Amino acid sequence: MKSKIETNMKNSAKLYVSKSFRIFFYVLLGLCLAFLVGYVVMHLWNWLMPSIFGVPEIDYWKAVGVLLLSKIIFGFGGGNGPGKSKNMKKKKYARFNSCSSTKNEFSQWKYYDEFWRDEGEQAYRDYVVRNKEVGKTD
Repeated sequence: MKSKIETNMKNSAKLYVSKSFRIFFYVLLGLCLAFLVGYVVMHLWNWLMPSIFGVPEIDYWKAVGVLLLSKIIFGFGGGNGPGKSKNMKKKKYARFNSCSSTKNEFSQWKYYDEFWRDEGEQAYRDYVVRNKEVGKTD
């Protein structure tokens, strides 16, 4: 009996240590990525912006500030994460489905060349004559 309890305690301790190590590793990885992204933004800014727009070079913390400001203004990404509701996805795709009536109209374009050949050229000449009579000339 005592050995089962000790084994369970050892296993749960290993589990907590493993989870703690993973959490520490992911936090450390996130911090490293944040510093790396700030460093990349700083160097891209200092490489491009002064020569293109004549703005001054910036240091690391200003680059992080510019990155954070751009994320606040332009958003943090709009992936289809778990926070997205199905209604939002439906609204997003509803815009594209509203074009379906236009697709049906394009199916009639196969007659365009035939119409232009039969009636279009003469209709255009009549249009030009009417405009000349009204006084719409160049």
